[in-house]
Amino acid sequence: MHDSDKAWHALETTEVLARLDTPRDGLSEAQAARRLAEHGPNHLRRAKPRPAWQRLLAQFNNLLMGILVVAALASLMLGHRLDAAAILGVVVIIALIGFIQEGKAEQALESIRQMLSPQARAIRDGRRQTLDAGTLVPGDLVWIESGDRVPADLRLLETKRLRTQEAALTGESTAVDKSTSPVAEEAELGDRSDMAFAGTLVVQGTGLGVVVATAAQTELGRISELLREVDKLKTPLLQQLDRAGRVLALVILMAAALTAAFGVFVHDQPLGEMFMAAVGLAVAAIPEGLPAVVTIALALGVQGMAHRRAIIRRLPAVETLGAISTIFSDKTGTLTRNEMTAQALWLPEGEYRIEGIGFVPRGDFHAVDADGQARVAHLADHPALLHFLKVGVLCNDAELAEVEGQWQIHGDPTEGALVVAAAKAGLAAGELRDDHGRQDAIPFESERKYMATLHELEGLPRLLVKGAPDRLLEMCHLERTADGGEVPLDAEAWEGRIHALSSRGLRVLALAEKPVHGIEELRDEHAEEGLVLLGLVGLLDPPREEAIAAVAQCLEAGIRPVMVTGDHAVTALAIARELGFAHTERALTGREVEAMSDAELARVILEIDVYARAAPEHKLRLVQAMQARGGICAMTGDGVNDGPALKRADVGVAMGIQGTEAAEGGRRDGAGGRQLRHHRRRHRGGSQGL
Repeated sequence: MHDSDKAWHALETTEVLARLDTPRDGLSEAQAARRLAEHGPNHLRRAKPRPAWQRLLAQFNNLLMGILVVAALASLMLGHRLDAAAILGVVVIIALIGFIQEGKAEQALESIRQMLSPQARAIRDGRRQTLDAGTLVPGDLVWIESGDRVPADLRLLETKRLRTQEAALTGESTAVDKSTSPVAEEAELGDRSDMAFAGTLVVQGTGLGVVVATAAQTELGRISELLREVDKLKTPLLQQLDRAGRVLALVILMAAALTAAFGVFVHDQPLGEMFMAAVGLAVAAIPEGLPAVVTIALALGVQGMAHRRAIIRRLPAVETLGAISTIFSDKTGTLTRNEMTAQALWLPEGEYRIEGIGFVPRGDFHAVDADGQARVAHLADHPALLHFLKVGVLCNDAELAEVEGQWQIHGDPTEGALVVAAAKAGLAAGELRDDHGRQDAIPFESERKYMATLHELEGLPRLLVKGAPDRLLEMCHLERTADGGEVPLDAEAWEGRIHALSSRGLRVLALAEKPVHGIEELRDEHAEEGLVLLGLVGLLDPPREEAIAAVAQCLEAGIRPVMVTGDHAVTALAIARELGFAHTERALTGREVEAMSDAELARVILEIDVYARAAPEHKLRLVQAMQARGGICAMTGDGVNDGPALKRADVGVAMGIQGTEAAEGGRRDGAGGRQLRHHRRRHRGGSQGL
């Protein structure tokens, strides 16, 4: 009945219900009990923690430690109690450090397990009831609403303004609009708009879905299992210490044995005395101070890094940082500011560019002439531009506020970008909305791809519409001219403008309006024909200034930064070019990475700096491919989807304030070099170097 590989997102809702044998009034308690026995509870598998005594003994599973213990015992036998105590003190200190750190690593997967919702509202026997989420089974009908954490993977059957935050899975922070329409079978995880995934957060609206996967079969569970299966690697320093320990042990034992044999066979000394002499030689030759010296040196490095707001959880990461050749980094919030900004407006009279980035409402407008030259635009001379900005604020629910000196957006970041753009022109959203009160509205839904509001504007009742440009082009028959007139819409020209903005990595929205009369309650048919197109706005999550400097420093130092993101390839390439990445001719998508063999990926890994629409297993394969080429890799990340790659990388950099606990779990569960935690200033502070 249930197959975790089935493309539920590509099926019609009726077919999904039929395959799961789910009636519209939900499963019966008897059906649910049978399925629970078949599929098991909706809990992620918990790794059995090692007993404390096993973790302690594991610290001595090291040849150099073994030699130190033998040396301490031999010193004791020879009567050198002080020497024996000193050697044992070093051994105890080293063992305790490892014991404490590995105790923290035992919690690596617990943070992911806790992301599953503890309760769910399901329909059983025709009644809506609240259940323990662990009892959900494939085929259950589940209601979700704003503020809920999705309890299992759901194929959506009904939605009303439903939006979910999937950053932990996809790496992209913008909330995703959900619908019930099936998508292509090959659609990437971030494009499956008819699915709600376990562990993600509902930020708006309500929905009804049927459970298609629980526990380890969910996308979240799949990442958990992938994290569990990732092999741990030793850092270069630990590998070299192990190798040095083996060589030293062999040389010391051979020298001691030869000395004892020489004394017995050449000088006729008693065997017992020669044995004690050999032990004494071995004790003298063993560098029992080496582990202590290494530990102290690394500890000093940790202290220095802490002053730079980088908390290192395991000491050998200090040395590994110096050997890094490649840094794999997420885009959103790491290389970019995670502050959507309006950068370009395209009106019928031409293009305008807007200065300033982020939510700070400061920046000039520049009109772009036919030669591509930009000059400052005095807004009093551009009434069409002012009208466009007013429409963008009125057909909008976001608000801009200054909190403790920081400008913040309350509401959707995309809508917030329009409010900030208007504020740069001196238009206060609150005053505009008070002067032109909203009489009615059609909220945005992914099925319709637009939002519409009704206002009194410039002395006339007007219907204002904001939405996806391809959808609005279908709904518009006219376009506004610079002098306020109207001419037939040139759809081909506007499609070219949309492509021009998109090719710069901008997300494009369109604004339109039409005068209306005698309408008190808006319906879809009022908005879906006869509109006048006002223009386009191009939005971008801008790169951090400090990230641009960090990329330049990395390249100068011979370290290659690589972007791995869940965003689209065009956007990722545009950001990579602004950041100054070396190879930005093309980007590989997760689908292309998936189609490559390990050998093929290892061949191209040095030629591509941008990887888009990447899933957790793709990030993991990229790290493995680089390591196969002899590279020492660092991985930065802040989501559950980064966990496996963080664990596999030689150094994992988990973003401490914004990052999820699961990302830190992947970092904690790794080997010694995987324990670097990078804090940001406040909630979005700068990364000082990568």
